[in-house]
Amino acid sequence: MAIQQGSKIPEISLKTPNAEGMPEDITTADLFGGKKVVLFAVPGAFTPLCSAQHLPGFVEHASAIKAKGVDTIACMAVNDAFVMGAWAKDRSVGGSVLMLADGNGDLTQALGLEMDVSVAGLGQRAQRFAMVVEDGVVTKLAVEEPMKFEVSSAEAILAEL
Repeated sequence: MAIQQGSKIPEISLKTPNAEGMPEDITTADLFGGKKVVLFAVPGAFTPLCSAQHLPGFVEHASAIKAKGVDTIACMAVNDAFVMGAWAKDRSVGGSVLMLADGNGDLTQALGLEMDVSVAGLGQRAQRFAMVVEDGVVTKLAVEEPMKFEVSSAEAILAEL
């Protein structure tokens, strides 16, 4: 069952690329504790829609989103931290979005937001979604229907804040 609004984010350890591109541990407790965070997930780094629209939208609107009281904008994918770091560099993310690697899909599975795209050779991935989390509790959850990109865009989340 997928996580719902009002639910607490489970405690999981993720990886994030540091300034040198090396993986560093970050826990969900550290990421969400005492903060307002927009977390969005993509099926995969460097995939067409994710690279052309989803991540760039959050980079473009980062200042406006943060002006609404958001402390951190984080992008998560079931990829490794090296891939997330390379993707951030390729998309000129800078410090606007924290890149999170859920390499084994642990958080994705704990949230109940995984999908099997083995038929396309991609294995288990995160569904496309965005959520607002306040002090570890989901206050807004927007999960896309398959093959859609409407409710989890930066513009849609900005309108909800």
